[in-house]
Amino acid sequence: MAVSIDLANSRPTPSAAALAGQAAANAASVQAGAEKPSLIGLSREGLGAALAAVGVPEKQLRMRTQQLWHWLYVRGVSDFSQMANVAKDLRQKLADAYSIARPEIVTEQISVDGTRKWVLRFPAKGAARPVEIETVYIPEEGRGTLCVSSQVGCTLTCTFCHTGTQRLVRNLTPDEIVGQILIARDRLGDFPDAATPAGAIVPSEGRLVTNVVMMGMGEPLYNFDSVKEALAVASDGEGLSLSKRRITLSTSGVVPMIGKAGEEMGVMLAISLHAVRDELRDELVPINRKYPLAELLDACRAYPGLSNAKRITFEYVMLKGVNDSLADAKELVRILRGIPAKINLIPFNPWPGSRYECSDWDQIERFADYVNQAGYASPIRTPRGRDIFAACGQLKSESERMRKKERTELEASRISELAAG
Repeated sequence: MAVSIDLANSRPTPSAAALAGQAAANAASVQAGAEKPSLIGLSREGLGAALAAVGVPEKQLRMRTQQLWHWLYVRGVSDFSQMANVAKDLRQKLADAYSIARPEIVTEQISVDGTRKWVLRFPAKGAARPVEIETVYIPEEGRGTLCVSSQVGCTLTCTFCHTGTQRLVRNLTPDEIVGQILIARDRLGDFPDAATPAGAIVPSEGRLVTNVVMMGMGEPLYNFDSVKEALAVASDGEGLSLSKRRITLSTSGVVPMIGKAGEEMGVMLAISLHAVRDELRDELVPINRKYPLAELLDACRAYPGLSNAKRITFEYVMLKGVNDSLADAKELVRILRGIPAKINLIPFNPWPGSRYECSDWDQIERFADYVNQAGYASPIRTPRGRDIFAACGQLKSESERMRKKERTELEASRISELAAG
């Protein structure tokens, strides 16, 4: 039985001087009663600027930055008072000006299969209201995968996906994306015990969160900058230390940003494919009307670093009588020819109001056998967390939706940025 616990696009890198100026402005706004800016998700340069803004001398910035980085991402502290080797007065200055708090856990649910789902609430930013998102942890033999959200809601309205029924509210910021990893490691006991000496080297083996997939709520390539900054923190070898080969970004097919993601993030790529003909994909994944299959697959063939050792994962949800025929399997093999690929077959996970059914298991196996015999690995994903609506395609928060005018303006602005870039 499931358990529910109520816990009520690219831009140029700013200079250190600009960051320091912004940090000082933030500190001033905090003193005036505004929300404290978070240090979570900042680069080392950004942390250095934040330290400079509270009066740390330039000659100490490198050392203090490294101390802060260690406490945030190796030790996993969420309170400045826990930073034992940082001077007390500096800890107080940082606490007065900044936050390193975790998001609020609204609910935590634990599935019969061990999958966990957290509803997380982030505080208001500026004039915006507080928002909620969902993050899912999937334990497996020898690994633990954290499914991370990049947006509150989604613009893409994929017809088989529950998240697609929730309109976009806003993009998540780097601290909110990294915060999902930190809260998961907190709840799983995946940070070192507080009794471990401050200077101890913490082993990377034996962690419970070993993999991160940007497959939660939202389209990560429509929030490129924040996702890029967050994944740079997550993959830093002296902090959270997740290998880029264990980080996967899933996109529904924002073609202009796919190559850019490969060049600037260097993580593994997954494509939400789900259909082998444009007419059907136009319906299932409406972004296909803007970037049809031929353009999407060309972008995949050009993905930086693509090889048999670094394959693209194609996600294919199995919908009964819609995309699961042997003819679909044959066409799938044909259109992927020449792309080093793995094909994840995903049994459809039902949600209230959906018009689709999951393919019969025998049909899924026949589909998989054909693809396997053609030389592609095609594992059938075991449904996880269905009983708590934590499975693929089932995530949806209850945050307030933004007004239609605001949403339209945000989407139009994003499309213009992509066209210009």
